[in-house]
Amino acid sequence: MNLNFPLGVPEGEIVKSAQSGTVAPVPDSLFDGLSPAQFAVCTFISEAVRKAYEVKISFENPQALKEVERYTILSAIDRLWQEHLYEMDSLRTSIGLRSYGQRDPLIEYKAESYKIFDELMVNIKTEICHNIFRSASSLMAFENFLRNIPKQTTHQQTSAFGGSAPVEDKKSQQGSDIVSEAAEELSKEKPKPKRTGPKVGRNDQCPCGSGKKYKHCCGK
Repeated sequence: MNLNFPLGVPEGEIVKSAQSGTVAPVPDSLFDGLSPAQFAVCTFISEAVRKAYEVKISFENPQALKEVERYTILSAIDRLWQEHLYEMDSLRTSIGLRSYGQRDPLIEYKAESYKIFDELMVNIKTEICHNIFRSASSLMAFENFLRNIPKQTTHQQTSAFGGSAPVEDKKSQQGSDIVSEAAEELSKEKPKPKRTGPKVGRNDQCPCGSGKKYKHCCGK
């Protein structure tokens, strides 16, 4: 939770919320099937994330924030969907080997493809949640957000010279590093790709002269 969200919640608070859980989730809801303790933990984490997000958007330009979040969501879906297609191609190529183990390749392909798609959805949601707090409409808004995020983690950090470093100093140093990296990325001007030749369709002849379709040759 603390890796994906800038909460810094100690483990003891999560355990305490689980122990205080007495309300069962509503049947047929998103949390159906969870115990009262698990439902209490989900509610506690959801409230903590919502409060952190409200702190973040209080420093943002609403219109610019909408564009940044839209880009974050679409880029995560685009990249992970491409990886999913490559993984499905690999599965289609290798699934025939299951027949040597007296298994039906078609049934195995359906089962494996369902698992891969389920992992895809989890990865998309995880990456969006991970990156939504690490993007901002401006550097100033990002700095203000880092100054106001909760600082409750009590784990000791070992310094490079031995001994333990204070948690506040460590978090401040980490925040400074993130801001520096963000400023460096914003200062870089990424060149836009330029097409030098005509667009080639997937079913057109490959321009390399092989005689194959583009999707089976250079377009792989």
